[in-house]
Amino acid sequence: MFDIDDTDRRLLRQLQASETVNVADLAERAGMTAGTVSRRLERLERTGVIKGYSAEVNWQALGYAVEVSLRVTLDKTQTNAFDAFIAAARDIPEIDEIQTFLGRVDVRLNVLARDMAHYQEIYRSRILTLPHINDIEALMLVANVKNSESLPL
Repeated sequence: MFDIDDTDRRLLRQLQASETVNVADLAERAGMTAGTVSRRLERLERTGVIKGYSAEVNWQALGYAVEVSLRVTLDKTQTNAFDAFIAAARDIPEIDEIQTFLGRVDVRLNVLARDMAHYQEIYRSRILTLPHINDIEALMLVANVKNSESLPL
């Protein structure tokens, strides 16, 4: 684990608030010089505290109106069930998130579709053909009440 100080925390809070801020704006908001901000950001990146920068894409604006979370229980009598399932699930472009768990549910898949007909086609022709499925429970997203990647720093 890498230790960060209050100045690093201030920079990270500003980055979490707005990832598109350039170094000059970030320096002004954090009350620092651009050179100091640049050096600290490089150190935070080098040490792995900052993993990268990304754009958040609004999938609804691209015509995807349905989001379904699938909780999958695998047939664990097969020794390679997890690896084979995950490898095959990665090949489905409409699956934007794959998570594994310990407990009753083994894997959660997040599926995006244009509409219910598109989801039904994905589910029947691709999801149900994934290997080693024992059970699937579908949860359709109604509302995203809180979705924050920010940490309390």
